[in-house]
Amino acid sequence: PDPGTLASVLTEGVKNTIGDSRVKVTYEPEYVPAVPPAMPDIPPEQLAGMIKATVKVEVLDGNIAYLKIQHIIGEEMAQKVGPLLLEYIWDKVLPTSAMILDFRSAVSGELSGIPYIVSYYTDSEPLIHIDSVYDRPSDITTELWSMPTLLGKRYGTSKPLMILTSKNTLGVAEDVAYCLKNLKRATIVGENTAGGTVKIDKIKVGDTDFYVSVPVAKSINPITGKSWEIDGVAPH
Repeated sequence: PDPGTLASVLTEGVKNTIGDSRVKVTYEPEYVPAVPPAMPDIPPEQLAGMIKATVKVEVLDGNIAYLKIQHIIGEEMAQKVGPLLLEYIWDKVLPTSAMILDFRSAVSGELSGIPYIVSYYTDSEPLIHIDSVYDRPSDITTELWSMPTLLGKRYGTSKPLMILTSKNTLGVAEDVAYCLKNLKRATIVGENTAGGTVKIDKIKVGDTDFYVSVPVAKSINPITGKSWEIDGVAPH
């Protein structure tokens, strides 16, 4: 009689059967499918203001940069507000002698932001194969490579980089942490990450108000041949 209880019982059953905590059954009579927002037609200054709200930047004692990021923006957005990001964030942290990236509450992001972030901590040459993402609905594998040119200067490969993680670090931020860890460019400090996915779809079950959330893409790291999904990224 109680659809919510049925959904949680089904979720437990699925988890115990396939061992994947990302697959969930939910009962949502009010659910409206999210339409991916088009690039908002608002002034770059206003966009930059929105980004500032999800990023905290400080220079700590000992000339250490601290960047707290909650959402990893994609390449398109970065291109649009790039000069403002350089002025607000990057120019402040470039002269520091070490950096802390705080991903403890980073729960969302765009796939195209992965090579963007990783490239700031690698050399322009040679280009590095960072990640491969297989998308099941389209049956296409996309290779992510480091970028030869960037807005502003790179932080480089020699200064220490720490990434703070928590059990809430999810999705794209996990991918960035895993890439930089396996490139031996960053030290991961904190908790094992959530073990999410780069892409999840919510599928309606027949003519009901039940939905199944299922990962529909898989990240495979070219260095390890494995994924950070399900198990998460382990800290050093």
